Amino acid sequence: MAKGQVIALSGGVGGAKLALGLSRLGLDDDLLIVTNVGDDFEHLGLNICPDLDSVIYALAGLNDQEKGWGRADEGWRFMEAIGELGAENWFNLGDRDLAMHVVRTQALARGESLTQVTAAITRQLGITANVVPMTDDPVRTMVQTTDGPLAFQHYFVRDQCAPVVTGFEFDGIRQAKPQADFMAALRNPDLRAVIITPSNPFVSVDPILHLLGVRDALEATTAPIIAVSPIVGGLAIKGPAAKMMTELGMPSTALTVAEHYEGLIDGFVLDESDAVLADDIGSLDMRALLAQTVMVSLEDRESLADYVIAAVDELAP
Repeated sequence: MAKGQVIALSGGVGGAKLALGLSRLGLDDDLLIVTNVGDDFEHLGLNICPDLDSVIYALAGLNDQEKGWGRADEGWRFMEAIGELGAENWFNLGDRDLAMHVVRTQALARGESLTQVTAAITRQLGITANVVPMTDDPVRTMVQTTDGPLAFQHYFVRDQCAPVVTGFEFDGIRQAKPQADFMAALRNPDLRAVIITPSNPFVSVDPILHLLGVRDALEATTAPIIAVSPIVGGLAIKGPAAKMMTELGMPSTALTVAEHYEGLIDGFVLDESDAVLADDIGSLDMRALLAQTVMVSLEDRESLADYVIAAVDELAP
């Protein structure tokens, strides 16, 4: 296997699945997983980082695989008590999950950066891959809807994605500095690959790509950049990506996702069931790559990760 750092850009559930697969290929600290923080918010006095935590829990083997989010073997007595007291209970915080948010919030209050507290947590949980936030600065995704602008978690969780989407804004993105290890890796001449995991392109990946200097660095690197489609057969495996596409006047297809990344990526992995789209995707000046992309089992995650790394090495200059 070729050597060199591999960067994976990840949102939550779908990204965490591929991140777990990549973490099991022996890349160890050559794997840098950069997570979206646009979904982060402050709730009940705690700093909540949903995408970051999804990745951490998946890599540590602590995630609830049935729900796709949160910790396994979770309890909900805290939420029950919050409801009894008449406080906001629309965002579920499990009893075990609370520990993560309390530890993070205390560390940030002491002046530690999100990178520092994340490194401490991943070390404590025995994770060998490097997991970092896309930035240590606050960036918040605002979903523009026909009902007005909504903070992402209000749109996604409180309102259950019901409002019709008209666009997106990333508050704080112009002032935010990309995480230092992330930018150093992008500029490393020995960078092996950048992998865009099967995460929502609009609200999970775009916040990372909109950080100052990130897209320029991606365009300048000679390392292959490969994206994996989060859309299979016109449907999102998880989350509201397909609904968003329809409301924005876009076909909810893997081809639409490939077009979204056109000019940036060298290869696009789509599911074998979407093989009919391969020629159209290949005409976008990128390699269309067919694979089984639906990750149900651990073996599925490893198999897709292995396929993506093999494709990376085949596309390498």
